[in-house]
Amino acid sequence: MTRPPVALRTAALEQLLTERGLVDPAVMDRFIATYETAVGPLNGAKVVARAWTDPAYRERLLADGTAAIAELGFSGPQGEHIVVVENTPTRHNVVVCTLCSCYPWPVLGLPPSWYKDPAYRARVVREPRKVLREMGLDLPADVQITVRDSSAEVRWLVLPERPAGTESLSEEDLVGLVTRDAMVGVAKVAP
Repeated sequence: MTRPPVALRTAALEQLLTERGLVDPAVMDRFIATYETAVGPLNGAKVVARAWTDPAYRERLLADGTAAIAELGFSGPQGEHIVVVENTPTRHNVVVCTLCSCYPWPVLGLPPSWYKDPAYRARVVREPRKVLREMGLDLPADVQITVRDSSAEVRWLVLPERPAGTESLSEEDLVGLVTRDAMVGVAKVAP
């Protein structure tokens, strides 16, 4: 027996909960709108693009990620203690939460399912180069990989390398290049 697609199951569950008075559709719509517009990877992309175009902001971001991110209006639950680390041609950072799925929601939105997967959480610590390669990121052997373990005390955000050839792009144009995966460190930003 095949199961209906997730979207159909979700709609059926929402309808059932609404009919029984357990869920207010207006509240659900506000939650969805929040995660579509106010919280998510677009916010992180704005942080990265600002750091790429404003050296003073970049310095503040690397010195105190939480405060610099708040300058752009992004804060809240799961965003209280964000430390930003920079990827360079010789050093690559990748983020994991080995205990659960601690994640900087205000700048990355909801964590992807692979981030919460026990296999990713265990393997990226033991064999980060191999896991990154499996995810499509093949780093040269001379690049040092540092695995950053997020927790309730510290949530990590990667400042990816700015791609070559983007020097003439505006901050707004750069935002469109930055992906959630690059800010977790499992991908690079493509020009």
